[in-house]
Amino acid sequence: MNFKIEAPKIPALTSLETIQIDFLQSKEEINRCIISDCIIEGQDASKVSFDKVLFKNVTFVECSLPGIELTDTLFENCDLSNVDFSGAFVHRTVFQQCRMVGTDFADARFQNVRVLESLGDMAAFRFANLKQVSFENCSLLSADYYQSVLHSLAFSGCKLDQATFSGSRLKGIDLSDCDFTGLHVEIEDLNGCIISAQQAASFAGLLGLVIK
Repeated sequence: MNFKIEAPKIPALTSLETIQIDFLQSKEEINRCIISDCIIEGQDASKVSFDKVLFKNVTFVECSLPGIELTDTLFENCDLSNVDFSGAFVHRTVFQQCRMVGTDFADARFQNVRVLESLGDMAAFRFANLKQVSFENCSLLSADYYQSVLHSLAFSGCKLDQATFSGSRLKGIDLSDCDFTGLHVEIEDLNGCIISAQQAASFAGLLGLVIK
């Protein structure tokens, strides 16, 4: 990774209050706190803002939070599967050892974000803008990056089989240490993408080649 990602600017944990989420209202602002060891269920609110928040061992169930704003936020061992985070703004945020299966980040903006050792199969990043973002040791099987803007994006040790990158320029993106047998991608989007010799066979069909 040849670019720098800013870490979340979270105060000392001893200075943060532990709170419980019972009901979220649209445009509500939640700052400088810890939310841990709980289930957040059935929340339906737009443009909720979290700033300098630690989520730890939190499970989101049947939640729709479009337009959520996450700044200087850390998710540790959380389950965000199938949550609607479409249109999210995510800045200086880390997702570590989280479940993000089917999580909807369509039209989201990510900047200075790390996703570490997480399960993001079938997660949707369609039409998203990802800048200074890394996915490290993640499973992203059938994840969807359709027509996303990818700038300073890194994948390291990820499982990407059948992920969709159609309409997303992959120039300068290094996939050489990722695991996949096939991707959904257009040939023009592959210009400048970095792959291993072993992976080249995966794209032979796009070039009309027959490997003998």
